Amino acid sequence: MGRIFAVKHFEIHDGPGIRTTVFLKGCPLRCLWCHNPEGLRGEKQLAFFAEKCSSCGHCAGLCAAHTIRGGEHVFDRARCAACGRCAKECPAGALALYGRDAEPRELLPELEADRLYYEQTGGGVTLSGGEPMAQADFVLALLRLLKERGISCALDTSGFAPWKAYADAAPYLDRVLWDVKAADDALHRKLTGQSNAPILENLKRMDETGVDIDIRIPLIPGLNDGEIGAIGRLLLPLRHVREVKVLPYHAYSGSLYRALGMPYPLEGHPVPEEEAEKRAVDTLAKTGLPAVGHRGAS
Repeated sequence: MGRIFAVKHFEIHDGPGIRTTVFLKGCPLRCLWCHNPEGLRGEKQLAFFAEKCSSCGHCAGLCAAHTIRGGEHVFDRARCAACGRCAKECPAGALALYGRDAEPRELLPELEADRLYYEQTGGGVTLSGGEPMAQADFVLALLRLLKERGISCALDTSGFAPWKAYADAAPYLDRVLWDVKAADDALHRKLTGQSNAPILENLKRMDETGVDIDIRIPLIPGLNDGEIGAIGRLLLPLRHVREVKVLPYHAYSGSLYRALGMPYPLEGHPVPEEEAEKRAVDTLAKTGLPAVGHRGAS
């Protein structure tokens, strides 16, 4: 049994071709810029989007966590059991439940429905998160089922999990999307709450399996933009890196943090200018790495 928070179709940034991406809940890292806050915690979470709420009071009739005071909706998160009934019945779409439990076989009909797109574009299914390897048994079971059906599989990971999880999954993977956030361990701990030592060691060992690897480098001004050259030097010895993509930080997820009742660590932080992205790509490309920006231009 696994816990997921979304299945998204026709994705074009999660590996080659057109893909269907399964997003799993739970992550051991706490990256300051995380743009999927609904995937950080393992438990189910109810989000309240105040800007959509019409204060109709329907949810208050369903659950004591919701009340209408002075004509406005008040959500008592401490009383919420995350059952999701209010989200299903909210007429304004102001409530959303993130997290549902499923067995691997339950997902197959939805994932196989896009087979024609996979075959015509060289796409497939990508497992993402959160950190999918926080649910390694579920991931392995789903990968096996997909491979039995001839569907190409990719894994989008932070690299922070026991090596055995990756070793078990590698025979079923056609591509891995691997985050490298900082070369300096102390900085990595500051930015994510964890050491990068196991991430880099796992990356080296994954490269040795022969699975194609796409590297993802988030670019956050004033935090890791001085690390690009050092990251490039770490990547140079790897033999199976097919792409190194620079992903500029954006603040689009701020409203989702607020809806989930979670603090947004980078509130008000500047986003990188286009020239900063170009400099990062050029720095990596000059070392001989296959570097691209988020628009795909080298």
